[in-house]
Amino acid sequence: MAIGSQVASDDSILSRIDRRFLKLEIALSLVSGIAVFALMLLAVVSVGGRNGFNQPLPGYVDWIEQAMPLIAFMGISYVQREGAHVRMDVLVGMLRGRALYAVELVFILALLAFMVLMVWGSWAHFARSFDFAAPMWSRDSSMDVGLPIWPAKLLAPIAFGVLCARLCLQLWAYLRAAVTGTAIAVPLIADAAQQAAMEAGQLGEDR
Repeated sequence: MAIGSQVASDDSILSRIDRRFLKLEIALSLVSGIAVFALMLLAVVSVGGRNGFNQPLPGYVDWIEQAMPLIAFMGISYVQREGAHVRMDVLVGMLRGRALYAVELVFILALLAFMVLMVWGSWAHFARSFDFAAPMWSRDSSMDVGLPIWPAKLLAPIAFGVLCARLCLQLWAYLRAAVTGTAIAVPLIADAAQQAAMEAGQLGEDR
């Protein structure tokens, strides 16, 4: 599926950091995709066991709960980089040039402040669950097969921390764009014609 934005790049330090950081974001997104595929396989095994042997996979729901942070959080930084998060561009889409970059700068700053709080809160949630002195280092566990819950809770501050790093890069990029008038390493809003061209190009590549 084509996305509604484009990310420009050049030979600047900012752009090089952006492209290198993108490799990490793609890797995390790949892990998220593998988790989805693994859950699909688990569903096949569980349903097959229930129908064929009257014995579903033990702890199936527990494994789903463990995998949900992988699916929900690990790709958010990549989506932020591509500008594909759900957002309202009715007013922002009317702006151009430095005015647009200044408004985006304010939005990114507010989002960064919020995500720093999310990292702090999710880390505290993980810390309440993790304990070196407890069995499997966990103070709590899943209800069915007793899986430790702290690994799933740890994924949230990790993913949010990566997103904070991406937001710092975008903060730098929008500040630079507001000064120079040229945006790199940030998603550029595409109008309807550009989106249609991107979708047509992607359909042509898929054939």
